[in-house]
Amino acid sequence: MLNPHASANSTSSPQETSSHRSAGMFSGKPSRGGVLVVDDEPDIRKVVRMTLEKDGYNVIEAQDGQEAMDMIQRGENPMTLDVIITDIRMPNVNGIEAITYFKKEWPSVPLLVLTGFPDVEMATSLLQQGVHGYLVKPVEAEKLRTSVANAIEQRQMNWM
Repeated sequence: MLNPHASANSTSSPQETSSHRSAGMFSGKPSRGGVLVVDDEPDIRKVVRMTLEKDGYNVIEAQDGQEAMDMIQRGENPMTLDVIITDIRMPNVNGIEAITYFKKEWPSVPLLVLTGFPDVEMATSLLQQGVHGYLVKPVEAEKLRTSVANAIEQRQMNWM
């Protein structure tokens, strides 16, 4: 399982901002897709980013729904986003509000929920509203990678 408190080698610096950009975006290597990770816990964002980067994804981070929406509104190209992963319980703009916004503004970008507070009713409701997947922290690395790959595959199939 992904453990945000486990020691891991990282290329991030102590001055890194919450809207960290994946170094893979600028490496010239082919990418499996772009992922936005929205979570108020820096350790969770870091572990998710590192897991997905190792699998070839470009990852952008935001510390809450407001920061994620601001990032996209101030010129980030949403077409480079293939998946958005969001927590539910966050300050400012929570995950439910962010999901509503993303579904309205970018309906073709699949959404995955990653939460530490599982709720069957909420999961069912979100899945009925079109959220692609509902993951519970701590999520197994393989389950995370599979969920992201499936979401991207589904998006590509919907475009054809």
